[in-house]
Amino acid sequence: MKNKTRILAVLTAFLMLSSTAFATDGYFGLGYDTKSKGMAGAGVALYQNTFFGASNPASMVWNGDKYGVALGLFNPNRDYTVTGNPSGFPGTFGLVPGKVESDSKLFPMPSVVGNWMINETSSFGISLYGNGGMNTNYPTATFHGSNPTGVNLMQMFGAFTYSFKLGENWSMGISAILAWQSFEAKGLEAFGAAHMSSDAQKLTNNGASSSFGYGAKIGLQGEITDGLFLGATFQTKMKMGKFTEYAGLFAEAGGFDIPMNWTVGIAYELIPEELIIAVDFKQIYYNKVKSIANRMMHSTGFNGPLGSDTGAGFGWQDMSIWKFGLEYVLDDEWKLRTGFSTGKNPVRSSEVMFNILAPGVIDNHITFGFSKLMGDSELNVAIVRALRKTVSGPNPMEAPNQQTIDLSMAQWELEIGITF
Repeated sequence: MKNKTRILAVLTAFLMLSSTAFATDGYFGLGYDTKSKGMAGAGVALYQNTFFGASNPASMVWNGDKYGVALGLFNPNRDYTVTGNPSGFPGTFGLVPGKVESDSKLFPMPSVVGNWMINETSSFGISLYGNGGMNTNYPTATFHGSNPTGVNLMQMFGAFTYSFKLGENWSMGISAILAWQSFEAKGLEAFGAAHMSSDAQKLTNNGASSSFGYGAKIGLQGEITDGLFLGATFQTKMKMGKFTEYAGLFAEAGGFDIPMNWTVGIAYELIPEELIIAVDFKQIYYNKVKSIANRMMHSTGFNGPLGSDTGAGFGWQDMSIWKFGLEYVLDDEWKLRTGFSTGKNPVRSSEVMFNILAPGVIDNHITFGFSKLMGDSELNVAIVRALRKTVSGPNPMEAPNQQTIDLSMAQWELEIGITF
C-alpha cells in the first residue's frame, strides 16, 4: 500500500506540472482513460475500469479497490495559410501572406485515479486528469505584434466521486469537480493599438494567469437486458474565476467558464463475452460561454471591444459528436479495440482570423488499442489519429475577397496506462 501511495503521489505532482496542449472535441479530450480512447472515446455504458470515473462516475463502484496511472504523448500539428496580399486600405487589418506552422508539437499528459470501496454497494474515488487545451506558438508576428504569437490554455481537474449500486445491474455516481486553469497570450499588441480592447494593458504578454473553479457531474449506468447496456452523464457548466491579467482580451473582463456537456450511450454484446460494440453521443455547449462563443465581427464592424460582455471571441458553435467503438476479447489475457469518432468542429469559416490562435478544427478520429492482463495488473495502450482537417474563410478585417485564411490541424496520440 505504501508503494502504491508513493507512485500516485509522484504521478500527481507530474500531472500538476504538465501542459495540456491538444484539441480534439473542440478543446475537450476525446476520452478520459486509455481504454475509452482505444474506442474513440466511446464507452459511457461500459464498466471497464476506474479511469471511466472521469467519463462516467457511475462506473467506479464496480471496480473494487483499484489504482491507475496513465501517460499520454500528444503530437498536434497546426498551421495557418494566408493567401492574398494586404490591400493597404485605411481601416483594414491585413495579414502577411504565407504558411506558418506552430512550433510546439509534443506534450506529455499523465492521469491518476484511485478507487476505494466503502462497503459492498458503494465506493469513493479520486480522478486527476486534464481536459484537452489550446496551445499555439507561431514563430512570427502574426498580428503585427511581438514574436512569437500564440496562446497556451491548460486545464486540470480533480473529480471526487461517490458511486453506488442500484440493485444488481445498475449504478449511479456523483462527482464534485475542482478545476484549475492557466492562460497566456503573446503577440496581440496590435488589437490594443487599434483601440479594439477595453483594456490594452491586460490584453497580451502578461505571463500566465490562473483561475480556479468548480462544477459537478452525475452519471447513470446499467444493463437493460442481457448483453445490452445503457450509460448517461451530465456535467454542469463549471464556474471559473476570471483571468485578471487578460481582462482586456476575454469577454466579461477575463471570463472563461468551462461549458456544460452531456453524453448518452449504449453498448451491446454482439457475441456474448467476446465482441462488444459501443455507441455514444456527446453534446458540448460552447455557445453558452461568451469568451468562446462571441463572434469576432458583426455586420457593421468589430463585435465590441475585447474584454467587454459583447467583446469579440472565437465564435465557436456547439459541438455534437458521435463515437463508435469495438472491443474484442482475444483470450483470457488480451483484448483488442478500435473506434471512430465524428462531429462537426466548432469553428465557423467566418471566424478563421481569431481562431488562428485556437484552431480546434478536427472533425474525425480513428483509434486503436489493446489491453494485456498481467497478474493483478493490466497494461492498456491506445493510439489515436486525428485526421487532418482544414477550415477556410476570409480575413474579415480586409477588403472583400482580398485575403483567405486556411486553418489546418492533424494529431497523433499515444497513451499507455496501468491499473493495479
